[in-house]
Formats: sequence, structure tokens, C-alpha cells
Amino acid sequence: MSKTLRAIIHEGKIEPLEQVDLPEGSKVLVTLLADEEAEFWLQASEASLHRIWDNPEDDVYAQLLKE
Repeated sequence: MSKTLRAIIHEGKIEPLEQVDLPEGSKVLVTLLADEEAEFWLQASEASLHRIWDNPEDDVYAQLLKE
């Protein structure tokens, strides 16, 4: 399972900004981004997602789901 969540560093510890239900001892991968880097990557990811997700070539699949 892969999930991205925002967190802050508080007294030297990473604290999620939202509730996350993970068993004690779970291994996680942390990517550190400066705020300006985070904004850049969010915008870049959103543009890529829109190009992939919202395109006329995929309309054929929507038609198949209706059948």
C-alpha cells in the first residue's frame, strides 16, 4: 500500500497532520521537501494527472462500462 500524507517535524519527531492507522513498528519511507519544492511537485503532479486521466482516447473505456 502506498499513501502520501503531510507531516511536520515537532521536537525532532515526524508528526502526521492527519490520522493514520499503522501498526507499531511499521516501516515508512519519508521524502523531505522544502515548502517551495513541495508546491512545485504538487503542481507538476496535478498537471501530469490531468493529461493522463482526462483525455479523449480513454472515452472508449467509458463506453465499454456503459454496456
